Amino acid sequence: MNMRAALMMSCGVLAATPAWASIHDILIGLDAKITYEANGPVNGAPGNDAVLIMDVSNPARPKIRASLPLMNSLLGPPTNLQITPDGKLGLVANSVVHNQDGATWKSTPDNKLFVIDLNANPPKLTDTVTVGMQPSGLAISHKGDLALIANRNGKSVSVLSIQNGVVKSLGDVPLEQEAAAVVITPDGKRAFVCLNQVNKIAVLSIDGQTVTYDKSMDIPSAFNPYNIDITPDGKYVIASNTGAQKNNGDAEVIIDATGPHPHVVDIMSPGNGPEGFAISPNGKWAATPLLLGSGAKTSDWFKTKGGELVVMSVGPGGKMTITGKAPLGGLPEGIAYSPDSNYIYVGNYFDKDLQVFRIVNGKPEQIGPNMKLPGQPASMRGLAR
Repeated sequence: MNMRAALMMSCGVLAATPAWASIHDILIGLDAKITYEANGPVNGAPGNDAVLIMDVSNPARPKIRASLPLMNSLLGPPTNLQITPDGKLGLVANSVVHNQDGATWKSTPDNKLFVIDLNANPPKLTDTVTVGMQPSGLAISHKGDLALIANRNGKSVSVLSIQNGVVKSLGDVPLEQEAAAVVITPDGKRAFVCLNQVNKIAVLSIDGQTVTYDKSMDIPSAFNPYNIDITPDGKYVIASNTGAQKNNGDAEVIIDATGPHPHVVDIMSPGNGPEGFAISPNGKWAATPLLLGSGAKTSDWFKTKGGELVVMSVGPGGKMTITGKAPLGGLPEGIAYSPDSNYIYVGNYFDKDLQVFRIVNGKPEQIGPNMKLPGQPASMRGLAR
């Protein structure tokens, strides 16, 4: 038995997967290149990254049904991957590659998008599409016919059509600023983009497959807007900001996404380091796995061993209120929900594992022991909605 086959069996890969199972899939991107030492991250050799397909048809007992040897990177928001609303395709953007530089390895921007056929048995890579430089957060439209990718080094948003299982690049929309994450409104007429270096949210207009940017529509945000999501009714966009640093509280900025002039209507702080952030499919909850000081240097005064899951209710006017918390492992990044919104999955990068929580009266209650993964989970996401 070869090593890959043994690994897949050890992870509980299903021998046969019916086509309908893909609507219960969640993608997990593993980065084996970047490790952490006392003084921070260290770049390593490439070649051992992977993308896992996790079946959550039994939400309390997820199973890894496939593993594909594809590049993935921690250097980008944990929203660099998503599944089309019909569950048929998985899109994974790879932010950087590692090239040898003397005795060390150097991160350089990549420009690749991997297209995975999730209904194949087993799931397989069907195409690799060239996009903008250092593709990071991506979003797929509610109709499933359009995808947008925020490019950090490219300072742009890549536009892609999705038709009959074929993903095609339609070009890039220049933004003049680094773009970290993007979300598309449910009606498919607008997109909101995190311009993380200038602390703003860009507003894009969408007409079919034509996407345009009007700089005068930019919305001020807090420091370093790094992640973004939208309520299922399309009323509120929430940008998760991570620039306060050194144990100062970061911010969630709530934007009224309707009307001719989207604008900020509220701001709150869930704590320190909300790089991962997601709103539940039913729109009732928002949650973030706070990094706290788990990614800090050993000598930093705010160093912590693990992070913390914060669950918030989303009420009238988009107002968010913390309803519960739970401890997490080291450097928690990716977060996803079960399709029914009752369960939350969080990946701990340092610990190479997954925690499963059930939301009970707004409080996260862990279900079972941590689930070991065959690598460091850098990103996680399920179906576009």
